[in-house]
Amino acid sequence: MSIGISIHGAVKTFGGTTALDDVTLDVRPGEVHAVIGPNGAGKSTLFAAFAGEFKLDRGRVELDGRDITRQSAARRVRLGVGRAFQVASIFPALTVAENVSAGLISASRGTSHFWSSRGLRRVKPEADRLLESMRLSGLADRPARDLSQGDRKRLEIAVVLALRPRVLLLDEPTAGMSPAETDATVQLVRDLWQEHQLTVLLTEHDMDVVFGLAQTLTVLHRGHVLCTGSPEEIRGREDVAEVYLGGVL
Repeated sequence: MSIGISIHGAVKTFGGTTALDDVTLDVRPGEVHAVIGPNGAGKSTLFAAFAGEFKLDRGRVELDGRDITRQSAARRVRLGVGRAFQVASIFPALTVAENVSAGLISASRGTSHFWSSRGLRRVKPEADRLLESMRLSGLADRPARDLSQGDRKRLEIAVVLALRPRVLLLDEPTAGMSPAETDATVQLVRDLWQEHQLTVLLTEHDMDVVFGLAQTLTVLHRGHVLCTGSPEEIRGREDVAEVYLGGVL
């Protein structure tokens, strides 16, 4: 069953800069919700707040109605919050299959047995299924450092999925990809959302990706929420176009 995630009245400052200014955002269970905005709007800070990477100055974070504001990032992962970063966070020296196996073993809290052949054999069937679903089976034995940008991003998502999240946070999932890789990743995210009944929160600069995936959009500007609505509603707002320096959405 899908679960929702929300943040209420979030304030976060770094030095003299307010990165989040009384931000409230509700992501409904089972939806794909995109956060957009120009550089410096506060998107990455918002994602870090959801993931528990720092303490908010004020506000709270809730997962399925439960207050998780004081929970650590590691605890939030165990509760079902998975995050993929703008720059893929993987183990470059390990093979593709070993990266996914590490995630699966970590999810079962068996990290001390990672390098044992028994531990690897135990998770191999599930690792193989994940690699196939992420279209990485043909690269299973390749070191992660040798992958293309698109393949690295898909591998990171596979590792996050190995942790069995119920909420998936995607930070610029198509950053640095070719048009073909971008199209493939959009379809992949759509398939994963349906197959795993995930709640997905993503941030992305490519508006074609945003409008192709999201049911709901929130626009951030200078650390606060400018508006939230359907893709059609957001596309038609003049203030959103002005935020993007006169661009057309």
